[in-house]
Amino acid sequence: MDNCIFCDIISNKAPSEKIYEDDHVTCIKDTNPASTHHYLILPNKHIRNAKEIKPEDVELYDRIVATVDIILEKLGLDAAATRTGFHWPPFNTVHHLHLHVISPISNMNLVKRLMFAPNTYWFVSVRMTTAFKLTYLFIHS
Repeated sequence: MDNCIFCDIISNKAPSEKIYEDDHVTCIKDTNPASTHHYLILPNKHIRNAKEIKPEDVELYDRIVATVDIILEKLGLDAAATRTGFHWPPFNTVHHLHLHVISPISNMNLVKRLMFAPNTYWFVSVRMTTAFKLTYLFIHS
């Protein structure tokens, strides 16, 4: 996609600190971290946001979510002290699907705690996104 910074990062046309990558996802360090550790897991395929996940993207979505465990293990992060989620449209600053991995939650300041508060109108957990995905797939199948 033209003019997408995340697509440029994935294709090595823009600089970023990559933490992990494979044929399906790329994980980068967030440039405006909410805590000591803040990473973004990006699908290598351009998907605009969590609402635009289609039935053909289910395996990719599952891969994005599974990458959280890879990142936690690789960096030695405590899953219980980690927050993951997606900004829900229209609250996206970059229009390329990305899953936030933030740890530890205790190091987040008040503004970041509000910005990344789970299951709000603007930030949803993986669990809520999965429920949305399953409902969408049920309705559209």
